Amino acid sequence: MRVVGVHGVGNHRPSVTSAQAGEQLSAIWSRALARGFSQPVDLTVAYYADHLQPRGRQGADDDLPPEARELLEAWLEQLDVPPAVTQGNATRPVRQILGWIAERRQLAPRLVELFVTTFFREVARYLRSDGVRQTSRDTVAATIRTHQPSVVLAHSLGSIVTYETLWHHGDLEVDLLITLGSPLAMPHAVFPRLDPAPVAGLGSRPPNVRRWVNIADVGDLVAIPSGGIPMRFLDVAADHTAAIHAFDFHMAASYLACLPLAAELSAHR
Repeated sequence: MRVVGVHGVGNHRPSVTSAQAGEQLSAIWSRALARGFSQPVDLTVAYYADHLQPRGRQGADDDLPPEARELLEAWLEQLDVPPAVTQGNATRPVRQILGWIAERRQLAPRLVELFVTTFFREVARYLRSDGVRQTSRDTVAATIRTHQPSVVLAHSLGSIVTYETLWHHGDLEVDLLITLGSPLAMPHAVFPRLDPAPVAGLGSRPPNVRRWVNIADVGDLVAIPSGGIPMRFLDVAADHTAAIHAFDFHMAASYLACLPLAAELSAHR
């Protein structure tokens, strides 16, 4: 089975070339997938993280750029955060708000802060820069075109990049698209900003994808709202909810080893 993976946030590897970074991620993904799926897989990860990095020094984790902060605030509106916590959030440090979320969900505050700030920094960079968007999509398209996979696994931000790539590169054909921990349906922050834009409040399976399946962990902070993918997108064949890991709720490795993914790949063979 030939598979292309599309990574999510937090995968920039500045100490190696893009080709080497792709090879390293391909090896990591292959090992993780083998934990749950025992059949041979030829897996290649499309590496685009280098396109997401702005030039010059970045601020501290708690110093999000305005466009990333805007997306984060839109995300907070979807969570069960009381007004007392978010009141004055335009000036309240991100760390304080995320600390409440971490405590409520019994997660390590520093890990939640690192994940959320990285996520929205990179998502904002992708959604707000036409150049970044185009180069990222071109990289994913080139990888799919070169390796001709029957399956594409798209994780996190990678599901946004892949969705848009498949819509804008009609020559690509994919038998099975599986999105993992996808924020595609996230209201305000992601869904209305997609390209192509939703029509009458709905997105749709790209026409060059034969079957689309979504898998989301019940505690994934960014795969929201629960059930949002089949609710917001037409022609989604299946939407699986899984408890992949109590603390690594969004990690690609946990998703790659989960039972619903193994079952889908087994059925596809």
